[in-house]
Amino acid sequence: MTSAKATAPSGPGDAAAPARARRDRALLVAALLYAVTTALFAATMLDRLRQHTAYNHFALLAEAWLHGRLDLGGNPPDYTGMNDFAVHNGKYFVSFPPFPAVLLVPVVKLVGGAAHVRDGAFFLGIAGLGPPALLLALERLTSAGRNRRSLAENGVLAALFGFGTVYWSTAVQGTVWFAAHVVAVPLCALYLYASVDAAHPVLAGLAIGLGFATRTPLAFAFPLFLFEATRAARRADADADAGFAPRLAGVALVPLTKRLVLFALPAALVLGALLWHNRARFGDPFEFGHRMLAIAWRPRIEKWGLFSYHYLARNLSIVAAGLPFSRVEGAPFQINVHGLALWLTTPLYAWAIWPRRTGSTFWALAATAAAVAAPSLCYQNSGWIQFGYRFSNDFAPFLFAMIAVSGRRFGAGFVGAAAVAIAVNAFGAVTFQRSRFDRFYYVDHTQKVLVQPD
Repeated sequence: MTSAKATAPSGPGDAAAPARARRDRALLVAALLYAVTTALFAATMLDRLRQHTAYNHFALLAEAWLHGRLDLGGNPPDYTGMNDFAVHNGKYFVSFPPFPAVLLVPVVKLVGGAAHVRDGAFFLGIAGLGPPALLLALERLTSAGRNRRSLAENGVLAALFGFGTVYWSTAVQGTVWFAAHVVAVPLCALYLYASVDAAHPVLAGLAIGLGFATRTPLAFAFPLFLFEATRAARRADADADAGFAPRLAGVALVPLTKRLVLFALPAALVLGALLWHNRARFGDPFEFGHRMLAIAWRPRIEKWGLFSYHYLARNLSIVAAGLPFSRVEGAPFQINVHGLALWLTTPLYAWAIWPRRTGSTFWALAATAAAVAAPSLCYQNSGWIQFGYRFSNDFAPFLFAMIAVSGRRFGAGFVGAAAVAIAVNAFGAVTFQRSRFDRFYYVDHTQKVLVQPD
């Protein structure tokens, strides 16, 4: 008698095994990336982890809520230098979008007050989420057939986001302006993940809503979900090569409407909470409080508004031509704290605007990045004080997704650009806002000096 080995029957589920295996590996890589990123960020900011930062506005706001107040209940603490607080009817308010303060509420309650919260350490734990969240979003594009990169390549892109952009010098500050970016970046990546194929409309709507409650420009990231929802609702019999009008005609309206409603509901709930908060504080649901900041350049806000075409030329000059000053006394160069140009801090962005191939996904990402960038380019503040253009954190995840789907090979040029990006941003992370390196930075408190004087 001969014996035969039993063979397990094959089934349709076997085809999904490679995808599941890659997903499991991606989760493992994301966990390792979080650990490494957080450790390196911590090593860069050890001096800022021992006590609260000087600008712990979010902890102060959380403390005010716990005391049943919307204002601070008095003057801000002396250590803040009264910096960037809104004044209305003789009361002081924190006007920054409040979601980071929501996260701090249980911490402030637990330790007994804002002065006991090491806000730099708290936001460090969140900062490490940005790169792994971006990795999972890039992997989601891969599983949807839009990104041909390997897991290793996606991992490299995510790591380069963490250490080859201004996110590094942002993540190690802990203060109110930078903490908002630290919270917003994982929300942006989560929105990107949930928007692919409009697979998770509720999650996408919640992410963009909370993103708006953290960094207001993220409200303009909606084009990506609209594109993905329309794409997902296209009928199977629709002509894939048809023009724009026939493409719209091939969309099934009921599935599209359902996705849009599910997307809009959580975003609307967050918006409603913000409008109520504004009305309770300032008597106007559309007044967020930044027009009331007690700052030296408030007259320009009163004259031109918070957002205006008037500011566009100045902001574009910083984004495109912010260069170090040369021939300065006491240092080989100085960096104007309006910030370095985007191409200097992250030359990798050339791979986003110089694709090997494009497609509808690439252009949807590009349109989304442009929509998010536009409000900041017309904002009354350039991001001052900063090492590089910190507002780019709001749209950088979309630029990295563009690099991923562009098909451009990661050759010697890419490696060289990555090395430059890491070196430049390492310098910023180590030296920016540290008194012993002040000689490397040029600070003009009028904000009027953009280029080195003759």
